Amino acid sequence: MSRIGPGRVQVNGPLGELSQNVPQRIKIEKDEGTLVVTRPTERGEDRALHGLTRSLVANMVEGVTKGFEKRLEIQGVGYRAALRGTDLELSVGYSHPVTIKPPEGISFEVPEPTVVIVKGIDKQAVGEIAAQVRKVRPPEPYKGKGIRYEGEYVRRKVGKRA
Repeated sequence: MSRIGPGRVQVNGPLGELSQNVPQRIKIEKDEGTLVVTRPTERGEDRALHGLTRSLVANMVEGVTKGFEKRLEIQGVGYRAALRGTDLELSVGYSHPVTIKPPEGISFEVPEPTVVIVKGIDKQAVGEIAAQVRKVRPPEPYKGKGIRYEGEYVRRKVGKRA
């Protein structure tokens, strides 16, 4: 970890490098292989910034060492995903396939036609791209068809009766 100027933290690891703006009041120091985040006072605002900064730095460290991934499941007859080069192509009931290009630092994996894995070192970017993929066809409550996060519970409705 190295600090670049006031209010900026940079973390290097085997998977890459991340940098983040942090509040200038919060101090981050390297102490015998651990990062220590300290706050100037016990005021509520400083305590909140302390927790936020600690979480951001911890996520950066975990990202450059292990990486992050979000798994999405596709349910529905004929619904599937495929990779076209690095792009993700979704066939989810529209008249055309939907193509999603990964931004820098994000990659897609499709181990099965009904499973999509979004991988990257930035937790925030991985979550954002996974949300964009899900938004193409969110799960609907009547038949449960659509794209959902792994383990996501979709509340089902009965529908109309005769």
